[in-house]
Amino acid sequence: MDFIHWYPGHIAKAEKKLKEQINIVDVIIEVLDARIPESSSYPDIEKLLKDKPRLILLNKSDMANPEQTKIWTKKIKEMTNCPVIATSANDNKDLSKILNQVVQLGQPRIIALVKKGLLPRAVRVMVVGMPNVGKSSIINKLIKKSKAKTGAKAGVTREQQWVRINPKLDLLDTPGIIPLKQEDQKRAYKLAFVDSIGENAYDVEAVAQIFINTLKEIYPDLIRNYYKLEDEEVNLSNVALKRNWIVQGGRPDTKRCAQNILNDFRTGRLGKLTLDINE
Repeated sequence: MDFIHWYPGHIAKAEKKLKEQINIVDVIIEVLDARIPESSSYPDIEKLLKDKPRLILLNKSDMANPEQTKIWTKKIKEMTNCPVIATSANDNKDLSKILNQVVQLGQPRIIALVKKGLLPRAVRVMVVGMPNVGKSSIINKLIKKSKAKTGAKAGVTREQQWVRINPKLDLLDTPGIIPLKQEDQKRAYKLAFVDSIGENAYDVEAVAQIFINTLKEIYPDLIRNYYKLEDEEVNLSNVALKRNWIVQGGRPDTKRCAQNILNDFRTGRLGKLTLDINE
């Protein structure tokens, strides 16, 4: 049974806007969620980005399984031939590395412009990714020390605002949202687990139970131990009863339980977990 529902009209509109944004930049920073690096990637990303050079950031790596993040970093580099950096919006230690990598990726474009007789300019970059992978947090991290807006560029829509990061780099300050165009329900569930899909698109209890089943496969005793279940079956009803989340008539409040379990994962309370496992 399909629990996640898509809205094709919204997808077409988002895709059109994203293509317009991509046309005006030299380099793309693609943000993935390190907890679901495969499921938060876009299957047709190369087609969408055309020939733009790309830096891939595995964001929220502080909430993911460190060993899995290392494995995924290597695998994604091999699969895409793009540089990959595991990062967290809360930590600025890798900021210089990210900025230097973007400038390096943009240099061929600037050299090509100079060869055509144009003056050299700063590399233009934008941040793209699925909803809620942390694009805005990455943008805030990049502009933390430089808040000087440079305004609209010639030939660019007036709403597009740029921030001068350094003399070699201009950042488009609005994130590009990659539309949720998915037919794969298994991938869609994982996007729902990390809150990349609004709750109006799915049944929260059904998705939370699928989340429990997913964790039982990867981390067999985690839910049982965290919610202090003993011999009971690991399901929403039993977790709700254990936590005393009860509705009228003494029945377990499974909706409240579902929301709490998903929130415990999304905030990292369940631990550093990766749900896309790479052997």
